[in-house]
Amino acid sequence: MPNLGRWGEEIAGCHVLARNWRAGRLEIDLVVRDGGTIAFVEVKTRRPGPQHPAEAIDRRKRARLRRAAGRWIATQPQRGMEYRFDVVSVIVGPDGRGTVRYDPGAFTSDDG
Repeated sequence: MPNLGRWGEEIAGCHVLARNWRAGRLEIDLVVRDGGTIAFVEVKTRRPGPQHPAEAIDRRKRARLRRAAGRWIATQPQRGMEYRFDVVSVIVGPDGRGTVRYDPGAFTSDDG
């Protein structure tokens, strides 16, 4: 498989600004620029099962991602940019092949 980050950039048409960005115990998997928007991307990988990977991003996880995004914005101000939260879900089957779903704007900065 090619470099996952480059592959993701090609698929999404985004420019990766940071990978696994940390502020203390807070982490953002990917920070990408998509035109005039900065997207904070959570990547969830699972095997097939009753729960879709995106369902693992519960209210507490979204709150942590919002706090991390706030810290990133404070340290990396981008004038005139809009912000959003995206989710990439990867389901890896028994054969090792994966299916990927990219959900731009999967949740907002004020949803519960």
